Amino acid sequence: MGQSERREGELPPGQRLQRGWPVTHYGPVPRFKPERWEFQVFGATADGGKRAWGHEEFAALPYATVMGDFHCVTRFSMLGVEWGGVSTAEILRLAPPAPDVTHVMVWAEYGFSSNLRLADFADPRSIFATHRGGEPLTAEHGFPVRLIVPHLYAWKGPKWVRGVEYMTSDRRGFWEERGYHNIGDPWNEQRYSYQEEPGDGPEL
Repeated sequence: MGQSERREGELPPGQRLQRGWPVTHYGPVPRFKPERWEFQVFGATADGGKRAWGHEEFAALPYATVMGDFHCVTRFSMLGVEWGGVSTAEILRLAPPAPDVTHVMVWAEYGFSSNLRLADFADPRSIFATHRGGEPLTAEHGFPVRLIVPHLYAWKGPKWVRGVEYMTSDRRGFWEERGYHNIGDPWNEQRYSYQEEPGDGPEL
């Protein structure tokens, strides 16, 4: 099923509707220390430099809301969720990538990471969420910031995000190196790396 055939508000194949929001993560919940927290954009930026925002600076960036579904690879989905935070488009505007950037690596606490194609990262509904349904995220769900990319499986949106690396070629992130699909499209059930077709990602 191609991207044009995806329907917002419908369940992808193999998914079940979830009313609540289960907590799923690997490892401990990090302690948030606002005085030490920083969000960075680095790598192949347009000007070759790095941008960084402290917690108060990041919280002062323009606030956006999007409606987007949430599809976990463990087979539950939440439909029509309101996410609030800083759009990826705003980060791309403030810290533009170089013209030859094709992918990004989103970095989170404890060295967790997830790679995305630039087009997926730049999707109009992709957002660095600080709120769900108007309420701040809880620590277990990624406070202070998690990435939400509604049209991909949720592992592509790490919790506890700390920065974005612009890349001129693809490189697998934490779960992608451990057997998850490099692209993660739920409408094509791209769950695991053994399902990958030639060109879907770098060799394992």
